[in-house]
Amino acid sequence: MDFRADLHIHSYFSDGTHSPEEILYLAKEKKLKGLSITDHDTTEAYSDELFAIADDLNLFLISGVEISSQLFDSNVHILAYNFDLSSKPFQDFLQKVIEKRKDRNIQILKKLSEKNMDISEQELIEFTTSKNVSKTTVGRVHIAQLMCEKGYVKNLNEAFSLYIKDKGVCYVSGEKFSPKEVIDQIHKANGKAVLAHPSVIQSRKVINNLLEHEFDGIEVYYAKLFATEEKRWQKIADKHSLIATGGSDFHGENKPYLSLGCSWVNEETFNKLIS
Repeated sequence: MDFRADLHIHSYFSDGTHSPEEILYLAKEKKLKGLSITDHDTTEAYSDELFAIADDLNLFLISGVEISSQLFDSNVHILAYNFDLSSKPFQDFLQKVIEKRKDRNIQILKKLSEKNMDISEQELIEFTTSKNVSKTTVGRVHIAQLMCEKGYVKNLNEAFSLYIKDKGVCYVSGEKFSPKEVIDQIHKANGKAVLAHPSVIQSRKVINNLLEHEFDGIEVYYAKLFATEEKRWQKIADKHSLIATGGSDFHGENKPYLSLGCSWVNEETFNKLIS
């Protein structure tokens, strides 16, 4: 079997449903050789024990995290790879990102209360803890789950489409760091900075501006993106001398239509991230 690495995976430390250990065993079942767990704004998935399990399974595991940022009025996600997990300045930075996320959640809950959907911040925290839906990073998907739990909406799709989707009636962008600030922090931690799923960014102005930033790579092979789209982003990666990365964006049961390893990169690309 050829070398395949999935570089975009979420565990239950953010908005996935699998433990980091379960992800490793599933990766082995899928005959993957390399992977990176890229939870939102946190590296809590990583431990010495996890790396030991990866070694036992003959899997190449590299550090990863997906960090939220904002450019103009667009959300921009940035993947960091192979950085120093023990870097205190980087971990302090991630904590600041999480604090901004918490502030945003509070603002969203306030808007929901104005629509007669009362959810307190403490209630949200207790829900994510008791239901084991997130161990660290809490975001919109968890708010949507609690909206379902309380009977305010029928399902997650309704929660997002009617209320908390981007530009929705209860949506709040919140204060985020700029892409440059995020990239600088990743580089200071000796990591590689990659623009995540550029295919979901609608604004050409935003894309053109981002391509002027000092990214190391761009996510070309993403989830179940059409081959024609992948070719387009590959050309852009080549033009800007960027590493063409890829991954499934696996979230377990929260996105059952995306299986682990449905998008991947080869050994040559993987080695570029760890060089």
